[in-house]
Amino acid sequence: MAATIHPVRVDASLDAPLSRGLWLVKWAMVIPHGIVLVFLWVAFALLSAVAFFAILFTGRYPRAIFDFNVGVLRWTWRVQYYAYGALGTDRYPPFTLAEVPGYPAHLEIAYPERLSRGLVLVKWLLGLPHYLIVALFAGGGTWLAWRAEEFHAETSGGLVGLLVLVAALVLLFTGRYPRPIYDFVLGMNRWILRVAAYGALMTDAYPPFRLDMGEHEPGDTLTLPPSSGPGVPPSSGPGAPRLSGPGAPAGPATGGPAVPDRRPDAAAPRKTGGAGWTAGRVVSVVAGALLVLASAGPLLAAAALAWAVPDQGSAAGYLTSGARTFTTNGYALVSEPVEVHVGTFFQPYAADLAGGVRLQAEAVRPGAEVFLGVAPAAEVDRYLAGVARTTVADVSGGWDMTIDSGGGAPALPPAAAGIWTVQAAGAGEQTVTWPAGNGEWKIVVMNADGSAAPGATLRVAVDAPAAPVTAALAAGGAVVLLAGALLVAVPVRRVSR
Repeated sequence: MAATIHPVRVDASLDAPLSRGLWLVKWAMVIPHGIVLVFLWVAFALLSAVAFFAILFTGRYPRAIFDFNVGVLRWTWRVQYYAYGALGTDRYPPFTLAEVPGYPAHLEIAYPERLSRGLVLVKWLLGLPHYLIVALFAGGGTWLAWRAEEFHAETSGGLVGLLVLVAALVLLFTGRYPRPIYDFVLGMNRWILRVAAYGALMTDAYPPFRLDMGEHEPGDTLTLPPSSGPGVPPSSGPGAPRLSGPGAPAGPATGGPAVPDRRPDAAAPRKTGGAGWTAGRVVSVVAGALLVLASAGPLLAAAALAWAVPDQGSAAGYLTSGARTFTTNGYALVSEPVEVHVGTFFQPYAADLAGGVRLQAEAVRPGAEVFLGVAPAAEVDRYLAGVARTTVADVSGGWDMTIDSGGGAPALPPAAAGIWTVQAAGAGEQTVTWPAGNGEWKIVVMNADGSAAPGATLRVAVDAPAAPVTAALAAGGAVVLLAGALLVAVPVRRVSR
């Protein structure tokens, strides 16, 4: 019984003779393709997400997006076939999404007129058994793996890589590619590409658990489109792939009368996957996908800021650290120097851009009066010279560490020192708002009377311009998102026409 024809058709022909040593440097030769494919797969991921919702709501995969994604898969397959996914040819892969009849590696996916709206939600789950098998074939994950929000080609390791390495070594010493290895490698690649198309929602036909080895699909005919444009070999003549098998249509190329193709999808002619995708349109889609990806940063930052500072329009809109309690056997709790630098250009606007830093301190002992002040670091050092104190290190990281130093009592109570830029003293929680101008500063907490063993619970908060920053991030992200969406939508619409 003939094998069932699968809508994903992967065909190739082994070139002979092959160079014995060219495979040693193909890794360098495919670098340009690798760079281009990284960007193409970003666009593939974005368009696949668009296709997901289109299928979910309409039951149709947008034809222009389908052609683009088939083209990306086809491009990737040609590069893999040339490089370490098969090493089946020494002909350099073309830079195009379209089918190239004269190239020895081909990929066709029959366009589905309708797709299941419910199946699209569970294909990731249904495909799990295949993903495990593909991981064995490719090694280190699937051949087409999702990583860092984008698809990318993965060919290292796995059974495919191992067998291709064996074939390469045999080729190096004998000048011949072992045919059994080639057939087996083609079968694994065919399996991988069927799973990739199913996972990308391009077909509802579940991939068969079948290793169809050899150059051509079993019982199928690959009909290549006529050539168009300069540099594309003709679809007839020597070197043009023509497949045969049960149900293959005869015609002038075979010398027989024309026989209608009775395959299920033969009623409507298939596109080549790249006819409408010019270089400019492909670049536009890739640039748009990158902009859409970039817009996620400011939009997520705006959402995070809106969540962190819910009351952005009032004085309560502070980003506050957690409270930490410190005690000392000395006379003062002192922060490490806090360096603030606002550039000359921004200095006139500093007061408008930020409301300052809010500091809060409350004595540990009920009823005790606490002093909280901020002063230039040099002034604090002069005031506390020879005074026993504890330095609180890493203020920005959450008041993590203390360092004790010996000495005696201060000569004056802190309020009488006359060095403070801002200060507060008294029982209960004391709060100061420090404008944080340029320079090095220190924060000091003491008993208000200058006595020993002060203890206090400390908090620090930043009055960032939450409302304007949130609005700016949201607006910037929305503009970038809109620009990216337009760069994607316009060429997709033109190709659709």
